[in-house]
Amino acid sequence: MIVADTGAIVALIDADDKHHAAMVALFTRDPSAWVLPWAILPEVDYLLQRYLGAPLATSFMADIAGGAFSVEWGNEADIPRALEIREQYRALQLGLVDSIVAAIAERLRAAAIATIDLRDFSALELKGRPKLYPRDAPKRGTRIAESVPPYVAADGASWIGSMKGTSTLKGDLVAPATEPEE
Repeated sequence: MIVADTGAIVALIDADDKHHAAMVALFTRDPSAWVLPWAILPEVDYLLQRYLGAPLATSFMADIAGGAFSVEWGNEADIPRALEIREQYRALQLGLVDSIVAAIAERLRAAAIATIDLRDFSALELKGRPKLYPRDAPKRGTRIAESVPPYVAADGASWIGSMKGTSTLKGDLVAPATEPEE
């Protein structure tokens, strides 16, 4: 799962943005992996409307309404966690949106945060240690795991353990379920 920050979505939409090609390449790999936190929506709308025009902002809203993007509407734990992150990194002067993006990325155990805001996000040590895309994105075509169909024994034996020795890890698949100190 990739949690998107405002700048990543604006770059994805704005063909003149210097990060556009990188964001398009990441998004087109697996659009269903992208999640837009609710807090970025007003910022994206404002930036699109102000700098790229009302028709593009309206198209973005229509895309959201049509299900082109998955929106994470949050839960009751996100705001308190965002406040903790904001206080922990007080020197960065994180705003509500970046704090919410970080809190949601932690809660969802996101593999990455799509952002062009490296100044703030690279300083955060978030639970699960999400990568920052496009900076940390694997090269296109790089496999991180190899999947094979499940093996069914001819004698109908239990499937548990039947995959032993049939897969090869190519890199991290997911972050640890809990932090080492927990």
